[in-house]
Amino acid sequence: MEPDLFTAAAEERQEKEPSSSPLAVRMRPRTLDEVVGQQHLLKPGSPLRRLVGEASGPAGPSSVLLWGPPGTGKTTLAYVVSKATDARFVELSAITAGVKEVRAVIDGARRASGGYGKETVLFLDEIHRFSKAQQDSLLPAVENRWVTLIAATTENPYFSVISPLLSRSLLLTLEPLTDDDIRALIRRALTDERGLKGAVTLPEETENHLLRIAGGDARRALTALEAAAGAALDKGEAEIGLTTLEETVDRAAVKYDRDGDQHYDVASALIKSIRGSDVDAALHYLARMIEAGEDPRFIARRLMISASEDIGLADPTALQTAVAAAQAVAMIGFPEAALTLSHATIALALAPKSNAATTAIGAALEDVRKGHAGPVPAHLRDSHYKGATKLGHGQGYVYPHDLPEGIAAQQYAPDELKDREYYEPTRHGAEARYADAVEWTRKNLGRKRS
Repeated sequence: MEPDLFTAAAEERQEKEPSSSPLAVRMRPRTLDEVVGQQHLLKPGSPLRRLVGEASGPAGPSSVLLWGPPGTGKTTLAYVVSKATDARFVELSAITAGVKEVRAVIDGARRASGGYGKETVLFLDEIHRFSKAQQDSLLPAVENRWVTLIAATTENPYFSVISPLLSRSLLLTLEPLTDDDIRALIRRALTDERGLKGAVTLPEETENHLLRIAGGDARRALTALEAAAGAALDKGEAEIGLTTLEETVDRAAVKYDRDGDQHYDVASALIKSIRGSDVDAALHYLARMIEAGEDPRFIARRLMISASEDIGLADPTALQTAVAAAQAVAMIGFPEAALTLSHATIALALAPKSNAATTAIGAALEDVRKGHAGPVPAHLRDSHYKGATKLGHGQGYVYPHDLPEGIAAQQYAPDELKDREYYEPTRHGAEARYADAVEWTRKNLGRKRS
């Protein structure tokens, strides 16, 4: 809705007394050029540039859906648009607004357009909290461009936003902020006149811990910085020490260098704990990696490797679980990704173990690297091209599906390796079934034990 008397008074106070606003609010960029990160969305001619009037021509600005993790700049981008555009800017939150409020905005937009030729930009935060009916109420306004919609969501819009609204808007995906992005923001806040004005300094050790705390969330970084700066100044200190930051945020610094030995040591300990079926130790090392700000995609990749390397066919669902976890982590990011990684780690640690698949491919690769190969048997060679029959390709091949038991006792491996056995299944978990199957098939293939 349009700002009321109290909102206007609050905004006026914030302008006269900037320190009355949180640091994260004071440090909001004033232009798109001040925005940290998301450079893929800020190129010349981009939808956001058009929204702030940086483009000309008959093509008007498009409604956009901003999708990304918390703290990546969705509200910030909307704020910059509100300050830069000549259009009438209205902000709603799906947490508190309903159809009545949406219709009031649309009615106001139509009056402003018809009476004053003024366009309206509607920023709707947390759009995924709107029901289908509430989202439906936006359609006429978006379709007829009575309003230009900027909607923000942390949820996958393909699941949380109705298709008609999605098709009438441009989907802009915000990427998690990098440590360098957050570092630049922190350093700007330390010295900027709108920020801490150089009142305190931040040693490298404390800055690194603050980056870990932030986890790619700019708002969290600035909130923690402001609290720690206040605590340091209360103590009469001009430097924010690591201990002060820890006391302020109640979160101990994890001694963990993501680019050093600890990175590999802790990752190795996680995998070896899973291999050893110690679920509690595995969760400990997972927690250390999460607290250290480790890339959740790195952890997910290690879990996928573990599923094949140490579990294999003893539990065929382990790899499915790990892959699903990796996909989920890529979509949701931290902090929720911690739950998914915990889910997968527990499942893998408690699964029956087998490295038979690992040793099987290892033995096969060793033979190939030693030159043990030989020509493909003639009856297995491709017989589809012209002249193949004259070469004897495919002759004598028995089609297994033509046989009652679906298995043909014919040679498949090259002569040199015809009796070589690579896969030696265990009888752990589900692999016992594969052990019975491989014993039966080798016998019916007429194979001799190597």
